[in-house]
This record gives sequence, structure tokens and C-alpha cells, in this order.
Amino acid sequence: MNRNVGLGLLAAIAIVLSLVFLERGRSGLEIVESDVGTTPVTLTLKHGASGPLVVIAHGFAGSRQLMQAYSLTLSQSGYTVLSFDFEGHGRNPTPMSGDVTAIDGTTALLVEETRRVLAFGRGLPDATGGIALLGHSMATDVIVRAAIEEARQGTPVDAVVAISMFSQAVSADQPRRLLAISGQWESRLRQEALSAVRLVEPDAGEGQTVEARGVTRRAAVAPYVEHVGVLYSGTALREARDWLDAAFGRQSDGPIVTPGPWILLLMGGIVLLLRPLVGLLPGTAGEPAPLSAGRFWISVAAPALLVPLVATTLYVPFLPVLVADYLMIHLALYGGLQLLVARGGLGRGGFSPAAVLALVGWGVVVFGAAMDRYAASFMPNAERLAIIAILAIGTVPFMVSDSQVSGAGRGAWWRRIAARVAILASLGAAAMIDPERLMFLFIILPVLVLFFLVHGLMGRWIAQRCGALSAGVGLGLCLAWALGVSFPLFSGG
Repeated sequence: MNRNVGLGLLAAIAIVLSLVFLERGRSGLEIVESDVGTTPVTLTLKHGASGPLVVIAHGFAGSRQLMQAYSLTLSQSGYTVLSFDFEGHGRNPTPMSGDVTAIDGTTALLVEETRRVLAFGRGLPDATGGIALLGHSMATDVIVRAAIEEARQGTPVDAVVAISMFSQAVSADQPRRLLAISGQWESRLRQEALSAVRLVEPDAGEGQTVEARGVTRRAAVAPYVEHVGVLYSGTALREARDWLDAAFGRQSDGPIVTPGPWILLLMGGIVLLLRPLVGLLPGTAGEPAPLSAGRFWISVAAPALLVPLVATTLYVPFLPVLVADYLMIHLALYGGLQLLVARGGLGRGGFSPAAVLALVGWGVVVFGAAMDRYAASFMPNAERLAIIAILAIGTVPFMVSDSQVSGAGRGAWWRRIAARVAILASLGAAAMIDPERLMFLFIILPVLVLFFLVHGLMGRWIAQRCGALSAGVGLGLCLAWALGVSFPLFSGG
């Protein structure tokens, strides 16, 4: 069998199999999207069922899609689930605002937004028998404070589930029914969860439910997972459902929906399917001209060392997205300097618009549509399109230079690793030079690593067939899109 045909069949099987299991988690559910003011919300419930309301909130740089394992598991068990995108996140058009360092700043605004969604949920005809709040990471502090405020207003929340929790608002008597779930590899957050439980029972341990003076607490640990993996852990999902069942006097028998492995299989299948499809493009790549070891190391080290010093000096925020404007400046300078240093050692070959369209179409439309449905928001609202275009001013020259310097799809593996480590170190250096404005760059670094692993592989195949310039332009546009849809809109006003 032809190798490309075999890869295509393997990829198709992976895609079909994963889609079957991912859609099975949605079977029998009614999923309706609407808005509460400007806040996008998704109502998920089982056909013909009514049950307690669970409002689900995501963490920083997250979205409703990232919380789907909990939404689907709870709705399959008869709960009425309402998830939403915080201001500045997902497809919410309203930027985050206020002082991110002050409790009465950004946090207070997010608490108000959560309470507006909660008020909307109380009016749903299918929401019967009580109300709970569930949130991850940043949202844990928000939902704890929202629950406390609801209690003060005489409309108490029956249960709170805080995943990867950190909140200074937890006290010995509020929230009255709190489950804190942490991943096994979140040591600091595990201690935070245990501290909340020990406010009620000083000798309490993990996995122990304690109750005193009408307050019930539990700190649960999901094995073998970290800050993101805890969102897909079967143990964490079961702990959350059991906690809510106990709060509402229910006994659920619906499936525990664990989409994580199937999402990975789907994304892997989509990436793999591009490999045989690249063979259908007209080949325009020539053999890359040799880039000497000396010129390679200078082209990697010079921008990594110089650009953080220059870019942090030039930086003046002008985009309503956290550090996106700095990224554009940093990447544009980095790519330009790297191309200048590497001149005379660049790969030969033509430029293929068809290859660029293929890479952007596959990396944004096909891969992105799957991401948006099953994993994380990837399709922008109108407010983000201009941001993506501005980001491309930096991402395109950077990825063109990266594709050239790393060997036009044929370079040694150590050169590719060295080039990627250099840009990550360069951005990390910028964050350390100006931590007050650029600390969020540290959150971007894992996104870049994933981009290099996934889209970088697709770009490598394009480069081998159609040249480094084609791959670099396509990857630059994909990177601008990925960054533009991932990070929160923020207005200082």
C-alpha cells in the first residue's frame, strides 16, 4: 500500500473514532447558546429533564468549551447546566477592566458578571431544586466571592465546587458547602484546598469530608494530573458530581464524560491527515542552502539576547489584549534581526500561495473548528479580527525566519529545538525585565510550545514540499490567529 494512502486511512480512522465518542457525550442533550447582556452563555440539559442549576465558570484565558467535561457529565445526570465566557474571554465582546491587582477591581467586576448569570439561571424553567457554582483556577476566587455575596443578599448558593482553588475569601463559615479539587501535581493548590478544610476541622486530611457548625468541606485530589488535566480527570468529575448529589439529595447514574483522550486522538488525526494531502500540492521547494554552524548560532543568539532589551524599551501598550501588542513588537524585531543575520544562508525555493492557503485552511479552519467545538474557543468574534491582523505583523516575519533558520523542513532536530528554546528564553527575559507589564508572557510560553509541536509539524511538511517561505507565511498567520483568539481582551478603563 502507498505510504500516503496508509497514513490517510489511519488518520481517517482516528478522526471518525474520536468523533463518535465525543458526540456520544452530547447524546440526548439539548445545548442552547444565548446571551445574558453581553455575556455569552450555553445552557446544557437532558431532553425532558429538570434539575438543580449548576453555573460553570472557566479560568484565566479559558472559555466555556474548556469546561465541557463538567457541563456534559452533570447535564447527563439531570442537572441544568449554565456555562459562560467571562468578560474578555472566548466570544465575550466586553473586555476585562479594572485593576487586576485589587479585589475591588477586576475581581469585583467578574463577581458581578457571575451573579448576573446566576440571576438569569434562577429564572430558567428547567432549573429546579437548588443552585450550585463550579469554577476552575481564576474562577474559584470569583465563585467563592459570588457565593458569599449571594448569602449576604438572602439568596444562598447550595454548593460550591472549586477546581484548582486559590481564594483568600474562604472563611471558617463561608462558603458553607465547599468541595476543593486539585490535581495531584498541583502541590501549592492542594495545600490551599487543605487549608480551607482545616478551617473547619484542624486535623482534616485530603479525601476526608468534614462538617461542623453547619459547614461542610472536602479537599479531593485527582491522580496523575496538573492544572489543565484536572478538567478531564474522571476522578475529579466523579468527585464534583457526588458532591452535588449529596448537596441536593440525588443519586446520579449518568455517564462520566471524559473527552480528553478523544480530543487528543481527534487533533492527532487531523494533523496526520495533512501529511498525505501535502503531496497533492505542486512541489516548489529546492534544497536548502547550507547555513554554517557559526551563522546558525549567531542568528539564534543575537535576537534572543538583544530583542528583549530593545523591545521592552520601545513598548507602549496600544491593543486591548494583554501583552499582544508587546508580542507583535518582539516577534517582528526578532524575525527581522534573525533574517538579517542569517542572510546568505537561507533556503532556496519558490513561494506557493496554494501552500499558504492549505496550511492556514487546515491549521485554522479544520483544526480550529474541532478545537472550538470540543476543547477551547478558537473562532473569533469581530472584536478580535483586527487584533489577529496586527499580530500578524510580528508573527509572519518571525515564523518566516524560524522556518529558514531551522532548515526549511529538512534541518537537524537539534537546530529546530535550539531555535525554539531561544525564542522562549527571549520572551521569558522580557517578562523578567518588565514584570509589571509583561508577566502574562509566562502564560503564553506553553501556548507557543504547543504551537511548535502541532502547527510546527504541519509547517515542516509544507516546507519540505513547497519551501520555507510558504511554510513561514502560513505558520505566521496561524500563530497570529491562535494568539489572537486565546488571550483575554483587556481595557485599562
